Amino acid sequence: MPEPRSGRVRAAVLISGAGSNMAALIDAARADDCPFEVVLVVSNKPDAGGLAVARDKGVAVAVVDHRPFGKDREAHEKSVDALLRAQEVEVVALAGYMRLLTPWLVRRWEGRMLNIHPSLLPKYPGLDTHARALAAGDVEAGCTVHLVTEGVDEGPILAQATVPVLADDIPASLAQRVLTAEHNLYPRALADFCRRR
Repeated sequence: MPEPRSGRVRAAVLISGAGSNMAALIDAARADDCPFEVVLVVSNKPDAGGLAVARDKGVAVAVVDHRPFGKDREAHEKSVDALLRAQEVEVVALAGYMRLLTPWLVRRWEGRMLNIHPSLLPKYPGLDTHARALAAGDVEAGCTVHLVTEGVDEGPILAQATVPVLADDIPASLAQRVLTAEHNLYPRALADFCRRR
């Protein structure tokens, strides 16, 4: 396990899948001038591919499977929160974490939890963002880093990046281009946020 570097903001990343944005954050934290370090990756899915990626990059991982908690989302989040507190996490970055958060967790991390969303908010909150952008005839799409609030994808915008919509785009091709933009935007936005803390 890498030794933590003093003075850096201790960040945790929450994932549910492959964790490509998580990997971008971990890689960015290797730079000497990066103001954050990723100290923990947490997934609600034991088979999330990002867990192996994080382990390979030397970051501690934990799983809090949501299924044993049934419909009690707050109980699940209290277990996640306990892990974050035990690791003295200061900032939480959601990276493909496919869970609707309860007001309890949002308030617990108010002003310290970020998310990346694959649209130019306030356009297209929620799911199916690329198909919606194409259906609307948009000439550009992109991604947004924002603070997490109780409303879905409604928090204050911290940073955005745009990509052109091409004439032959389908949702999958647009999604790939937006994802590349996400990998560049999220580390920069988290770094800027941590420098301002």
